[in-house]
Parts: sequence; C-alpha cells; structure tokens
Amino acid sequence: MAGFKTLDDLKDAAGKRVLVRVDLNVPMKDGEVTDATRIERVAPTITELADKGAKVILLAHFGRPKGKIDPASSLRPVAQAVEAVLDRHVHFASDCVGEAARSAVAEMVDGDILLLENTRFHPGEEKNDADFTRALAENGDIYVNDAFSAAHRAHASTEGLAHLLPAYAGRTMQAELEALEKGLGNPKRPVVAIVGGAKVSTKIDLLSNLVKKVDGLVIGGGMANTFLAARGTAVGKSLCEHELADTAKQIMIDAASAGCAIILPVDAVVAREFKAGAENETVDVSAVPEDAMILDVGPKSVEKVKEWLDRAATLVWNGPLGAFEIEPFDRATVEAARHAAARTREGLLVSVAGGGDTVAALNHAGVVEDFTYVSTAGGAFLEWMEGKELPGVVALSR
Repeated sequence: MAGFKTLDDLKDAAGKRVLVRVDLNVPMKDGEVTDATRIERVAPTITELADKGAKVILLAHFGRPKGKIDPASSLRPVAQAVEAVLDRHVHFASDCVGEAARSAVAEMVDGDILLLENTRFHPGEEKNDADFTRALAENGDIYVNDAFSAAHRAHASTEGLAHLLPAYAGRTMQAELEALEKGLGNPKRPVVAIVGGAKVSTKIDLLSNLVKKVDGLVIGGGMANTFLAARGTAVGKSLCEHELADTAKQIMIDAASAGCAIILPVDAVVAREFKAGAENETVDVSAVPEDAMILDVGPKSVEKVKEWLDRAATLVWNGPLGAFEIEPFDRATVEAARHAAARTREGLLVSVAGGGDTVAALNHAGVVEDFTYVSTAGGAFLEWMEGKELPGVVALSR
C-alpha cells in the first residue's frame, strides 16, 4: 500500500518481539465482554504474526483511568475474551513497562501472545512522553499499529513508538486506510455522502469538508431541521439549533460554489411524543404542525435518496436519517441502507460507513456485511471525514 509498510513487507518476523497496538476498548458488563467486534477485527493480524513465529505483544488502553492504576480499567478480563476469539492461550502481564512487562516478555517463546496491562495506567501514554515511549520500545523489535480507532490520538503507543521502531500497518489498519482512500481519497465519481445525527454543532467541520469533496450531500436526522429552519421552513417542536442558521446558510453557499448538491428532506414523519409506536403522520416539510416534531424523513425523501444512490459510484455514510432507535422512526434509515447494500452487492457502489450510531443503524438494518467497509472507529473516522491528519497514520508514512 502506497506510503505505508504492511505485514506483506515484514519478511522475517520469526523470533522477533512485535509490539502490536490494538483497540481492546470493548464494552463490558459484570466482568464479561458484551461485544467482541473490535477483538475480531484485530484477530487476523495477531494470528498472522503468531503463525510466522513472532512473539506477539499486545498494547492497548481500556477506559479513562487518567494515568493512574484503576482495577476497574484492567485489561485482565479482556485477555480471556481475546483467548476465546483467537482460540489460543493469551498470557497477561500486570504492567506495560517495568519489571512485570520485561519478565513476561523474556519468558515468551516464538508464536506466543502476551497482553500487557492498560497503557493509560501511566500518565506518559496520553502525554506521548519520550521516556515512557522508550520504556515501551525496550520490549519490542518491531512495531505494528492495528488500532485505526485510536489513530487520531498522538499517544505513546499510537504515535510515539512508530518513531523508535520499524513500523508497519496491521491488517485492520491497512483495510481501513484502503477503504478510506476509496471513499474520499481517490474515489470513483459521482460521490454521495449521507450525514445524519442530532446536531449540526458536532459536525460543522465534517460538513464543511464534505461539500468540497462530494457531488451530493444528503443531510438527515435532527441536523436537517437546522438547515430547513435556516431556509425559512418552520419545524415545529423539532430538535433544531436555530442559533446555527448562519452556519447552515454558509455551508449551503459553499456547497453551491463547489458544485455539490445539498439534499434535504421534502417530507417528514412527525409525532407529538418521542416514544416507540407514537401516533405519527407524514407531512410535507412545509406543513409541520407547530406542536409536532420531525422524527424521520418521509417516503418521498427516501425515494430522493435512492435516486442519488442509483447515480453514485461511491457512498460515504455517517449518521442515521431519523430516530432509528425507536420504531417506526427507523424506516427511512433502514430503507436507504438496504438500497445501498443492494447496489453494493451488485458491484455498482463502493460503500464506506462509520461512526457509532451508523454502525448500530446498519446492524439494525441487517446490512453491515453487505457494505464495502464499515468502520468501528468513532472519533478517528469522523476526523478523517473532516479532512484532518491522523497522527497515528502519519507516523506510519514512509
């Protein structure tokens, strides 16, 4: 892959101590991992290196212990979940530096897998402290970064190590970067973006960047209400950031200048209550009742989105079109997602999606496996879509 060394470039891993930065910040309940998706994503890199005879030493963070030892943020219970996914024994060390780490690494034989304790138990991790980075590097000969989801942080284990050891992108990092290149870096045109979610305020940078990169920008969710209001449309009691009207207008002006079409809802599903099964009706966006709130885009709007998807060669998706967590306000998101998935299956669309709500929405629609790539990275995916450089990725550049 241009600009990065991958595991294909690592010819002689046997016997080498390979520090692999992974994302094991998984959801837990009662000491058990409730969703092993992130472990499953990094499993190919771990097993490939172990099978090549490397001593695989896993670096990861968990939670926000703020540079102090916090038993509730220990990775020890996660080690068991990693074992279950890999179907291999995973050793555990009670620290990521110092004697505990040193002795655990010294006891490894080729092909062993060792998980070191939470890197964020040390203040030097988040500060990208040079001494702490050197202490991590002492236990490795090679560095592999397979944690794209932490690549927007310039921490010791995500960025610093790449400057001290020969650095490679793991398989998940490689897949993510290749997918992102297809999405916005060097995409097939036309490119359509779907951006939803509650608030414009959280996605100003994203929208400002996308209008310069895509041919059509579909705006849904609560943020569409802010654009409708900025255009002079009354949105009743809908979630709306009226104070951002000027920002929304500027984004629409910038889009027009860049030749990017802004696609807003033309009809909406409205209700008086925000609850499952609430009594609702579909109205034109110009006829939203004063006492009602928009909770989903309507069928005419969905058809409009489908028309754009039929024209598109590339889709980038971040955020649902409506309040998909509550039926029946999930219909538009599900219908659009299934249409995009069908186009992708037919080989007519490259579809790249990411962000927490987006992954949940695509899971709800049952189409995650059909998209070209679905990123589990939240902040890193968003910052990439905003056009920002990610320190952990830049550090891997040749």
